[in-house]
Amino acid sequence: MNLKRIFNVLFVLTILLTLNACTQRRRYVPNEDRLSIATVQREIRIGMSSSDVVEVLGSPNMVTTDDQRRETWVYDKVSTNVESSSSGHGVWVLLYSYDNRSRISSTTQRTLTIIVKFDKNNKVRDFAYRTSSF
Repeated sequence: MNLKRIFNVLFVLTILLTLNACTQRRRYVPNEDRLSIATVQREIRIGMSSSDVVEVLGSPNMVTTDDQRRETWVYDKVSTNVESSSSGHGVWVLLYSYDNRSRISSTTQRTLTIIVKFDKNNKVRDFAYRTSSF
C-alpha cells in the first residue's frame, strides 16, 4: 500500500469513529411482572372463584375481611422504569482521542393497586383498580 491509500483509510476511519461518538444510545428497563391493568380487564370477572383469581393474578399482598366475613384481596405493585441516554462528540487523531459525553437518565415509578371483593361463597362480587405515576 502506498502512503496516500493509508492516509485515506485512516481518514475514513476517523470520520466513522467521530460519527459513532455523536450518536445517542437509549436503554429502557421494562418491568417484567405480569400483574397489569390489561390482565385485570381481560381476565377478572364477577363470579370467578378465588382459586381462579390466584391463577390469574397470583397471591394477594393483603387479605382482609368485612363485618360479614367476606374477604377482600389487595394487590399492590410498584414498577420502576429507567431511561438513560448519552450523547457526545469526539475527535480522533491517530491514537489520541478527545471525548465529550453527556449522560441523562430519568426514573419513573408507577403504582398499581387492585382490589378484589368476594362474596360469602368466595366468588368475585366486585373489583377495582387504580394507577398513579410519579
